[in-house]
Formats: sequence, structure tokens, C-alpha cells
Amino acid sequence: MSIGSRTTRTLLAGLIVAAVVFPLSAAAPPAVPAPNPLSFSDGTAPRIRYAANLGKLAEAARMAQDAGRGGRAAKLRAMAAPSGGARFLSFDGRGEGRAVEVFGDVETADRVAVLVPGSDTTLDTYQRFRAGAVALQQRLQAEHPRSAVVAWLGYDTPGTVSTTVLTTGRADEGAAELGPFLAGLREFTRSVARISLLCHSYGSVVCARTATGPEVTDTVLYGSPGTGAGSVAELATTARVWAGRGGGDWVARVPHVRFGSVGFGADPMDPGFGALAFEAGDAGHSDYLRPGTESLDSMARIVIGSADTAPGVTTAASGVFAGASSSEASHA
Repeated sequence: MSIGSRTTRTLLAGLIVAAVVFPLSAAAPPAVPAPNPLSFSDGTAPRIRYAANLGKLAEAARMAQDAGRGGRAAKLRAMAAPSGGARFLSFDGRGEGRAVEVFGDVETADRVAVLVPGSDTTLDTYQRFRAGAVALQQRLQAEHPRSAVVAWLGYDTPGTVSTTVLTTGRADEGAAELGPFLAGLREFTRSVARISLLCHSYGSVVCARTATGPEVTDTVLYGSPGTGAGSVAELATTARVWAGRGGGDWVARVPHVRFGSVGFGADPMDPGFGALAFEAGDAGHSDYLRPGTESLDSMARIVIGSADTAPGVTTAASGVFAGASSSEASHA
């Protein structure tokens, strides 16, 4: 390898670090004591899980308070506070934490969106993740009342100032959790329910590495730095794959390269990747699910199924109007 080539690779690797890590910088929280999470037998009804996990959440808040971690305790109490009671299918207060929360009635919905977050999403930053889920649910309900949103913080998101955010290691671990969760979610949903994956930033790497069955009809990659795959054809899914990026998203400046295990390769917005493109307006990296935005409207239409005939939805490969094929229409 020439000196010039080596220098170029070093420079590009440095650009990845600068583009991905530093805009998201945050200090990792210290360890906080918490109870062991609950385990449930197959078929345990959601309402039973909700009640039991709220109890665990309250216990975790007490333990954090007793340990002098008032900040974490307050955040846990806020998680349990929504009027009508929060609905957690699972909760783990240990370390940076995991939680899977439901908005709406997953048992009666025929449209279910599963949100997968990116880096720096923990119990300490959970409210911003929840805010996006609430905004999506409200937007879906306005057009399609039989809808539900699942906020899936089911993996240890990578540290923002670390090498893990530049590799697929945490994504592979997350995919090993997300795949079984999606299969198990079918226990609670109607057989005709259409499940969509909405994957933000590093979460798009998780989704791209998750093998999904026919229960998942659409996978949406937004604010993605890349997925580690070269094209849609390499993904272990039969779902339609969509990609969108806002005009104000700094992730557009991330170099789409991969050296060994570092970097995520092809840009999902590149026509050669083969995803369906959707309009995301001028969204910044953290703005895609903000109420009133074009990006939120576009993703809601994908979840509902009306994106097939919505203006402005094109195939990234050809730029032509994107209508569903007969096999795709059978998902609706």
C-alpha cells in the first residue's frame, strides 16, 4: 500500500470519528444499583407484564435514591409517570438500562411501529426517545386509530466517545436481541397486523443486521451513517427498505467507507443501495420525529401503508414513483 493511500485511509478514519462521535458527545453515567429484571413465560399477557414492570421501575427508583443517585431516581420516576400508567413490556434498570415501552394498544392495532434508537440512548436520556415515540403515535392515531408504537431500547447502545460507535459490534449484539423480540411480538398482535421497523442513526446498523420474518413489512432507515451492508440485497429481510435524510442532518458528511471493522460502508441514500427514498424535509439529526415535520409525516405514511401512493416517495435507484407490487400490497 502506498504512503498516499495509507494517509488517505487514516484521514478518512479520522473524519468518521469526528463526524460520528463528537457531535453526540456525552459522559457515560456511573453504575447505579438496580434489581434484576423480570422474566416472563411465553404467552404472559401484556397487561400482566405492564403491571409487573412498573413495580420493578418503582423498586429501581427507590434503590437509586437510597444509593444517593437522585438524578437517576428522578428519571425513573418520570418514566413511570404518564397519565393512565406507562406500559413496559420489559425493563432493566441495571447499568445504562434497557426498556421496551408500548404506546397505544398493541393487541388490537393492525399497524405497529417499532422504534430502534441510536447511540447515547439510555435510561438517563430516555425522555427524548420517548418523546419521539409519543409524537409518532399521535401522528398515526390522527390518521389510523388502530395503531401502536413500541419504543425498543433493547440493547446496550454504544458509547458516544468510544470505538464501539464506529463498528458493528454493538449492532450485532442488538440484532441478536431484536430478532427474537420481533418474532415474539407476534404473540401479542393481531395476525393481520403490519409491523414496521423505524431505525435511527446507529439503530439503522442494528436493523440492517437483524434477520426478520414476514411479520416485518417495512424497514425505515433514517439519519443513517451506513449499515455495514453494500445494498438492500445483502439484508436478511423480505421487508421493503426505505431511507431518508433531512437537509439539516450532519450525518450526510460522514464518509461512507469501511476499513476492516471500522466504518459502515455504503450510503443508504445512494441509488445503488436500492432503498426506497422518502422525503425528510430539512430535519436535523435529532428532529425526524418532531411534531409537524415532513419526516414524521413520511414515516407515518410508511407505517400506515399509504406511502405507496403518496406524492414525493420515489425509488432511490430510479427516482420514479414508488407503487407497491402485488406481493408488497399483500402486506397491507
